[in-house]
Formats: sequence, C-alpha cells, structure tokens
Amino acid sequence: MPHLFLRGISVDQTKEISVPLIKELAELCACGEENFTLEVVQSTFVFNQNEVPAYPFIEVKWFDRGKDIQNQFAKAVTKHVQSLGVPEIEVAFTAFLEADYYLNGKSFAEE
Repeated sequence: MPHLFLRGISVDQTKEISVPLIKELAELCACGEENFTLEVVQSTFVFNQNEVPAYPFIEVKWFDRGKDIQNQFAKAVTKHVQSLGVPEIEVAFTAFLEADYYLNGKSFAEE
C-alpha cells in the first residue's frame, strides 16, 4: 500500500518510470519502496461504436496521509507520467480506513 492502478499507460511506459516514481513516492510517504504496487490495467475503451485509445487515468488506493501529502503525490505521479510525453492525465484517490483493511485476517487497526 499504496497501490496504483494505471490505465492508458503501457506496460513499457510504466517500467520506464517505475524506479524514479516509486523512489520519490516512498520518500514522500515515509515508507519503504517495497510497499508500492504498480498495476497496469489493460482495458478496451469504446466510444460511438468504435474502440478508442484509453485516457491516462491513475487510481491510487492507500491509507489517508493528509491533503498536503496527497497533493504532492498527485503532482509527482503527473510529473513522471508526463515525462513520457503524455500531455494530460487524471489522478484519483481512494482512502482505506485501517480498521477496514486486513492482512491475513488481521485488521491493520489491531496492530
């Protein structure tokens, strides 16, 4: 955790930015790089009866770290994705409560 779901970005593009992106995000979140997951979501997008290219959309699932960290996180993700020549992306966050997140049947709130 954090888990980033990437749409509209290829596997090769994700590999290209993965090391510097995770390094920056880990420093920002004050957690280890091994806590991050990058998942490239392969989807088919349809508009007006035609297949269309996917719009770059990054969904972040994590434990809330406050608005300031969230803003910096979104800016870092945007910077790295745009370094690939992608002109515009969207980033959205879903925050989990520790009481609602489990590892091997044990709530994170119990630690």
